[in-house]
Amino acid sequence: MSRHRTPPGPRDTFLLGSLVPYMRDVLGFLTRCAREYGDVVRVRLPGMTAYLLNHPEHIEYVLRSHPQYFIKDFSTRAVIPVLGQGLLTSEGDFWRRQRRLSQPAFALQQVQTYAAVMVDYTEEMLRGWKAGDERDVHHEMTRLTLRIVARTLFDADVSGEGRQVSEALDTIMTYFLNPLNMLPFFGWLPTPQAWRYRRARRQLNEVVFGLIRRRREEGRDAGDLLSRLLAAQDEDGTRMSDQQLRDESVTLMLAGHETTALTLSYCFYLLARHPEADGRLAAELHEVLGGRAPTVADVPRLRYAEWVVKESMRLYPPAWSIGREAITECEIGGYHVPRGTQLWLVQWVVHRDPRWFDEPKSFRPERWDNDLARRLPRCAYFPFGDGPRICIGASFAMMEAVLILAAVIQRFRLTLASDRPLELEPSITLRPKHGIPMRVEGRAVPKSMKGEIESPGTATLLADGER
Repeated sequence: MSRHRTPPGPRDTFLLGSLVPYMRDVLGFLTRCAREYGDVVRVRLPGMTAYLLNHPEHIEYVLRSHPQYFIKDFSTRAVIPVLGQGLLTSEGDFWRRQRRLSQPAFALQQVQTYAAVMVDYTEEMLRGWKAGDERDVHHEMTRLTLRIVARTLFDADVSGEGRQVSEALDTIMTYFLNPLNMLPFFGWLPTPQAWRYRRARRQLNEVVFGLIRRRREEGRDAGDLLSRLLAAQDEDGTRMSDQQLRDESVTLMLAGHETTALTLSYCFYLLARHPEADGRLAAELHEVLGGRAPTVADVPRLRYAEWVVKESMRLYPPAWSIGREAITECEIGGYHVPRGTQLWLVQWVVHRDPRWFDEPKSFRPERWDNDLARRLPRCAYFPFGDGPRICIGASFAMMEAVLILAAVIQRFRLTLASDRPLELEPSITLRPKHGIPMRVEGRAVPKSMKGEIESPGTATLLADGER
């Protein structure tokens, strides 16, 4: 083992390390580190040393080949007060048991039963839209996906208690937009923001525990995810406690609406900036759907819609970084990794690496044709993570994103309402700092097409009202 070989990294200061350039521009700093120092980069921040891993082989080593050497990193553990010991944060035998108990709730057949809810709620949202509206699509998608996760998880609508949940989740996510709140020491400072965060946690607990308690008292199977979790039992007959149900429910609620809302927001942003891709998607939707609402049976045929979602998650991965901590010393890329080292696996950096993607900063959904995902090195593209801890809701999220995208785009064309550059806030997720304001336009109808959809930009669009 290369005990005395440490990776290169940026020059830093004794007390603060690289905190100042890191805080000034997190994504830019990490990208520069990868470009200037290579596949393994040493970065110091107050109270921690991190290795930035930029090669798929090294990421695969951590996530797939040797996951037993690592636990979740400090930043992930910082959200334990919110998520408890849910699938995102728990470790070891407890995590394996929870994953085993939760897995049936996310079987493909079970997930597909939620498609109608996703489409119905989207159609309901769209009935309130009209040509000429200006809407923040991030706000709209967040509200929509929260309604969907509330229905599919709790068989509940976002009124009353749901509004409290929405406000609590927004307060919690806002708190973690400050990266300092995820670092050692800083998160314990008694600031007004911290007080609001703790109050939001209490509100969230009251609502979720109340929903669990009532469902136990009713004893009904509502066909939702909570019913599946309540029914799950281990080999010895034990079931999840209320605390375990709460932790998994909050984890699914937060992950199940935040990341999908962001994926869709960036899909609409990118399509607005690339009218030829918007036109090709509209043509596919006309060919497959013919104006009717999409169903789960349509998803396999909506190939270009799937490519748009994949390409959006490549350029703007909602979960933009994965963190681990070494619990035993090891070697990665020829460098010694001491116990306690934080490891950063940053999708934002790897997904934009020209070694794996031609024209990596370009939005090209068609690059996913011919099964690109299988031709790439493992972990060159990992929007849902990889290995045994890959996101349990990946199929749910992909189906939801494709169905919502299809329902919206076949009805409306969205254009950017401002020339203001997109500013990003990387925290737990990658959020648009100022939202994404867009104008709603009536969708022109493509001429009737037969056979395969033509190459990008070839669909002929008629003016509004023409047939």
